[in-house]
Amino acid sequence: MALVSKAGSSYCIRSDITRGRTGQNVAFGVVNSVKAPIMKEKWVNFSSLSCKNARVAQFLPLETVGFRSKRRYSVIVAASPPTEDALIAAEPLTKQDLVGYLASGCKSKEKWRIGTEHEKFGFEIKTLRPMKYEQIAELLNGISERFDWEKVMEGDKIIGLKQGKQSISLEPGGQFELSGAPLETLHQTCAEVNSHLYQVKAVAEEMGIGFLGIGFQPKLGLKDIPVMPKGRYEIMRNYMPKVGSLGLDMMFRTCTVQVNLDFSTEADMIKKFRAGLALQPIATALFANSPFTEGKPNGYLSMRSQIWTDTDKDRTGMLPFVFDDSFGFEQYVDYALDVPMYFVYRKKKYIDCTGMTFRDFMAGKLPCIPGELPNLNDWENHLTTIFPEVRLKRYLEMRGADGGPWRRLCALPAFWVGLLYDEVSLQSILDMTADWTSEEREMLRNKVPKTGLKTPFRDGLLWHIAEDVLKLAKDGLERRGFKESGFLNEVAEVVRTGVTPAEKLLELYHGKWGQSVDPVFEELLY
Repeated sequence: MALVSKAGSSYCIRSDITRGRTGQNVAFGVVNSVKAPIMKEKWVNFSSLSCKNARVAQFLPLETVGFRSKRRYSVIVAASPPTEDALIAAEPLTKQDLVGYLASGCKSKEKWRIGTEHEKFGFEIKTLRPMKYEQIAELLNGISERFDWEKVMEGDKIIGLKQGKQSISLEPGGQFELSGAPLETLHQTCAEVNSHLYQVKAVAEEMGIGFLGIGFQPKLGLKDIPVMPKGRYEIMRNYMPKVGSLGLDMMFRTCTVQVNLDFSTEADMIKKFRAGLALQPIATALFANSPFTEGKPNGYLSMRSQIWTDTDKDRTGMLPFVFDDSFGFEQYVDYALDVPMYFVYRKKKYIDCTGMTFRDFMAGKLPCIPGELPNLNDWENHLTTIFPEVRLKRYLEMRGADGGPWRRLCALPAFWVGLLYDEVSLQSILDMTADWTSEEREMLRNKVPKTGLKTPFRDGLLWHIAEDVLKLAKDGLERRGFKESGFLNEVAEVVRTGVTPAEKLLELYHGKWGQSVDPVFEELLY
């Protein structure tokens, strides 16, 4: 984990990762002239160089990092949630450490990657009922044995799989999620999705299981959804009803597709964060695909998006402070410090710390673990429990789209890569949205789940802005030079007609399907 002091008004770290023989990421640093390998998982950015030649981390074994600062040498646990406790920090974490953690995501443009995540509903083909945990365990074991994935356990329960930089995990209601590897091109991303779906289907079809690409469970109520045996979800399930009326629906009945994208500097992060937030309602409209609840139309095109408006206002929303002149890594840290925590992970157990803040934790004031101070594992875990429309970790997550069929799983990253990874398109978006007010952005966020592209905006419809945005995305992809613009065909049809995927489903429901939602399980079957 590389930490850096602030140089001028901007944070930046270059990162280098070496592939080890184990398939994990290995970073090498020199401590007293001895190379010390550090094994690290997921999107890890170790560094030995900062932008301003700042003195940054040297690496120690046992997933620890020492770094020089005005205080004496510190030892800090590297982050990879949820991990076992390695060494507790010799000195308490400071806010600067938390800022440095986010800043360590900076990487030069040639190292930018595309990470796609998608969720889907597993169901019994004969009954249309959701998979039970026992069936999911059989499926995970089958994929592991047939396609050489490593099993992820919680206690004696299998809860996921890992292979290289990909992972398969379970959402609270058994939604099956692929977290893809960071890849260079959209061709690689779409190939990864296709390979995953092939593997899942190869095992699931033999079990009489299918998978549905939609944003909200169309047929069954909360009481019908099985609960997965993961400790963090038990804590969330108990807390959600205290802070919003729809949190349990979010946990158990929604599916999304999102893309994770890199930034080069703090300034680049700010531009992409603002563009992502401003345009997130357009992505919500283009991918709206959740018009049914418990067998009937629910009055929304994206019920999944609507649910987030009353899940937990402390950790969701459009983050208007991102548009403040003072915004940067430090301001996001200030925000995250005051978002109530869910848990702390210690000795293979999730400890309920709901209602307390990470700021309390930094001061040793958590009643759930009195006097104990956080490490970077805790910080990384906490960042995963914040759910705005765009989320900052050591990369940016675009979180506004409903789950859908496989072509849309490729279209969503194509849309955002074309806009955010091309400097001309990104600047055009910033210019286009520069005079949008916080109230206008909030209005779009709140109205789009119901009215989609037909949402009125200024002197026209959101549809007309979507036409311009799609052209910028296409132009951006073409300038990348990888022949990727074809992945936008799925959304190009939506923009051409102004008809969202949800509206097409509603037309089928009122026509060919005879007011039954059951045919959607075949229509959107992977």
